[in-house]
Amino acid sequence: MSEQTKYAEQTKYAESRQVGEQAREREWTRPSFAKQLFLGDLRLDLVHPAPTLPAEAVERGEEFVRAVRHYLESHVDPALIERTAQVPDEVVKGLAGLGAFGITIGTEYGGLGLPYLYYCRTLALVGSYCPALATLLSAHQSIGVPQPLKQFGTEEQKREFLPRCAAGEISAFLLTEPDVGSDPARLSTTAVRDGDDYVLDGVKLWTTNGVVADLLVVMARTGKKISAFVVEGDSPGITVRRRNSFMGLRGIENGVTEFSQVRVPARNLIGKEGQGLRIALTTLNTGRLSLPATCAGNAKWAVKIAREWGNAREQWGRKVGRHEAVATKIAFIAASAYALEAVSELTARLADDQRNDIRIEAALAKLYATELSYKVLDELVQMRGGRGYETAESLAARGERGVPAEQMLRDSRINRIFEGSSEIMHLMITREAVDAHLAAAGELINPDASRQERAHALGRASRFYAKWLPTLVAGTGNLPGGYTAFGPLAQHLRFVERTSRKLARSTFYGMSRWQGRLEHKQSFLGRVVDIGAELFAMTAVCLKAEEDADDLGRRPYEVADTFCHQARRRIRTLFDELWDNSDEEDVRLARYVLDGRYDFLEEGILDPSIEGPWIGTPDGDENVRRKIL
Repeated sequence: MSEQTKYAEQTKYAESRQVGEQAREREWTRPSFAKQLFLGDLRLDLVHPAPTLPAEAVERGEEFVRAVRHYLESHVDPALIERTAQVPDEVVKGLAGLGAFGITIGTEYGGLGLPYLYYCRTLALVGSYCPALATLLSAHQSIGVPQPLKQFGTEEQKREFLPRCAAGEISAFLLTEPDVGSDPARLSTTAVRDGDDYVLDGVKLWTTNGVVADLLVVMARTGKKISAFVVEGDSPGITVRRRNSFMGLRGIENGVTEFSQVRVPARNLIGKEGQGLRIALTTLNTGRLSLPATCAGNAKWAVKIAREWGNAREQWGRKVGRHEAVATKIAFIAASAYALEAVSELTARLADDQRNDIRIEAALAKLYATELSYKVLDELVQMRGGRGYETAESLAARGERGVPAEQMLRDSRINRIFEGSSEIMHLMITREAVDAHLAAAGELINPDASRQERAHALGRASRFYAKWLPTLVAGTGNLPGGYTAFGPLAQHLRFVERTSRKLARSTFYGMSRWQGRLEHKQSFLGRVVDIGAELFAMTAVCLKAEEDADDLGRRPYEVADTFCHQARRRIRTLFDELWDNSDEEDVRLARYVLDGRYDFLEEGILDPSIEGPWIGTPDGDENVRRKIL
């Protein structure tokens, strides 16, 4: 790599990082359980007892979930949606009539005004039955018009747009562009002020709900900053170029949307100019809760199918579920499902309570749930063998029960990319988790800092670590009588407390070793985040089991205990890999691959990729392709 190229890359990285830092919430005005967890401080008092809801809210929430269940069972055919790749209009109208498009919108704006807990339970239910339908509802409410306006909109904007959203007018969120994914510094869509309007020009990609949306939230560049606008979907100059099709979620309306001299009233600016990214990031703090909810629904469905198949299928004279190789999969599926529900519901309850800053908790829940639920569904497909790989339609055509295991796996794959890929989530959580270290080190790790600035920074860092490091030596987790209120699960909370301190020490060691280069050690930091996610999940599971035991006896403890043992084994592996890994060799090999050093690895293959706008010939000859002119 030439010095010029290297300098250009560093400049672009610095610019992108600066844009991200400007949009990030820097102040911590409320406590955060997860933030303290990464600092080696298990603040159980922040989550235990878990926040509760008023009886009236619970009653209305339960009634709504029952109504949605009945409607799905009697009016929605998920196989039809999968086959036609479209949600029928009458289904959208029916759900709108129930209020499903305004679950968390306040009653004063025509919504149901239900807590996030019941929003999540609804999405778990819908997601277990038809993931594409859950995506329609969540994209509309979590990242579409309702959430940004609830948090940043003016009263006039709320009264103009929220009743329409609650009544069933579909909304979408448009940020991604053909050449811009998770790097907002490269955003090219523009909004230029012209009198009482802004004029929008640009192209947006992967606009979930965008093909059918009545209202859009559009991120556009106003000068050097990024701003957010509510845009009418039928405005002159908006063209939906195409409807995209995907590996899964075939019923979603996702496309490419073009803006050409689209006039938007200045009153439709959300917040102020330049607040677009902050609005997007803040919205996602609660908006991300929809994905853990649907993941929990997927996993709970997998438990049902695994149990039924494990009892129905016989192999070598025994029920297949009684064989150890399959039994371990069933245990993993069941324990993970309980954990995913625990993580989803705890985070939702914290969001409803509004006393904690949940930016890290929501991100951890999204990352953990999307990764774990995919493994759960993959194991379900493996457990069912050929019937797991065969489509539900094909199974039914042969006279067997049409279990859509392969579809659920395909549908869930996007969750690891939606609303921030797992890689981006690792980076985002890392930035928040090591924030205390970066703040303490300050100019000490800034390569451009002067000698005097570094000297001052060294003093600040020394004072911070002199006060903080002694707290990581011992705690409640070292005492055999700690957390006894949790009965048989007390041992696991003691493990969480001890391990959180070990995790904080490991982060400090990494900071000492790499200093300013720590932020580039993405594999190391990713493992730090994964350990924190497992600890968060273990805590959520212990809390849920203690609460559920009042009605269900010892059964929740048994499931929670198994999950915690599984999580502890994963944590031990992650700690080992913090310092014993092949990261440097992998990075070097990847660089050589990109440079073409190993082009011999690509010999002896044919690439089926369709380059550019090519399609098969009209007569169906798949061996010939023609370019669209």
